[in-house]
Amino acid sequence: REHALLAFTLGVKQLIVGVNKMDSTEPPYSEARFEEIKKEVSSYIKKIGYNPAAVAFVPISGWNGDNMLEVSDKMNWFKGWNIERKEGKADGKCLIEALDAILPPSRPTDKALRLPLQDV
Repeated sequence: REHALLAFTLGVKQLIVGVNKMDSTEPPYSEARFEEIKKEVSSYIKKIGYNPAAVAFVPISGWNGDNMLEVSDKMNWFKGWNIERKEGKADGKCLIEALDAILPPSRPTDKALRLPLQDV
């Protein structure tokens, strides 16, 4: 929760939610548990200011590598993620595809350099 709020506060416009430890759900790789988490997180990020339709939700197991680089047969119920944004739509099935769908932000190279200071 704090990470999403901090990211929005710092101006992060694009977000990916990786629902990790799917191998530890009861039963393992539970679709119901993924949907429950997706619903709860969607509600929270909407309150912060993100559009849930523009956020990719990907069920993963980092320990086993499921849905990280390639589609896992252990979560055949997962039909993939799709996002809708001003720049167009994107879809995929695993985390690396969601990372590849992130659009690089525009860099105002013609403007003055600004650095955040914490303590003087």
